[in-house]
Amino acid sequence: MPVRTSESSPTRRGRGMGLGLALLSALAFGGSGVAAKPLIEAGLDPLHVVWLRVTGAALVMLPLAVRHRALLRRRPGLLAGFGLLAVAGVQAFYFASLSRIPVGVALLIEYLAPALVLGWVRFVQRRPVTRAAAVGVVLAVGGLACVVEVWSGLGFDALGLLLALGAACCQVGYFVLSDQGSDAGDEAPDPLGVISYGLLVGAAVLTVVARPWTMDWSVLTGTARMDGTPVAAVVLLAWIVLVATVVAYVTGVVSVRRLSPQVAGVVACLEAVIATVLAWVLLGEHLSAPQIAGGVIVLVGAFIAQSSTPAKGSERPVAGGGPDRELSMPGTAA
Repeated sequence: MPVRTSESSPTRRGRGMGLGLALLSALAFGGSGVAAKPLIEAGLDPLHVVWLRVTGAALVMLPLAVRHRALLRRRPGLLAGFGLLAVAGVQAFYFASLSRIPVGVALLIEYLAPALVLGWVRFVQRRPVTRAAAVGVVLAVGGLACVVEVWSGLGFDALGLLLALGAACCQVGYFVLSDQGSDAGDEAPDPLGVISYGLLVGAAVLTVVARPWTMDWSVLTGTARMDGTPVAAVVLLAWIVLVATVVAYVTGVVSVRRLSPQVAGVVACLEAVIATVLAWVLLGEHLSAPQIAGGVIVLVGAFIAQSSTPAKGSERPVAGGGPDRELSMPGTAA
């Protein structure tokens, strides 16, 4: 699936609004882990928390789904892909990883996604990538090695790391699919409709996987603890549904439409920083100095990799950096 680009560059005002929406999305998404982890520790299965999150958001967005029902006929593939990858996949893998590794580590691994976008471009689309992009990927992987402290024999749970990597792969789908049709003008699928049906598809898939009828519903009537402080479980759930899902997805998808998957992906990396700081303050999850340094390297690497790509509207390859700077790779089109 090609990464589409718009035919004209966004206006300065539109770009500024897009950056603002991307920042708001990163802030909203960043608060999901610190609200979900206390619920998981209180006795809810991670998949049940994901199901509550996605199903609650789907119900909130249901009126918009009815309004944009024509999308079911026009773009069924886009809606199914967004629901499976950008909603069910990302959330299920991420929340499952939270039960095994710290919030900050899970998100830093998930935000290898901007670098993985380049892997999609190079090995799936078979298009050239720049040296700067390659350097960014190397930095991101090296930073990840510091985050997980590979020198200590992989101190973190291996399954937790794999689950977080699964979230990163699905995150690639989120950025790519959010941009689909953005160059179609008036025929572009409405982002609110895409999100609404994506949430409905995700809720349907997660209902089969999570089996919510086995959930301990009594947890929601009690309290959960944030670093020892009791908080009503229903308040945490409301935050996850309304802010960390509805607001986060709406602002995130609209920002991708106004910017590009590459630029929005760079801004979204701030989610990892926000979540790590919140987990430190609210959950008492402290990272070591090498882990903090590794996290910074991951974000710098992702930034370098993505800032080396052309903006929307460029005729150059998505991961290109100019004719004189492309890596010479056999079997790659110029």
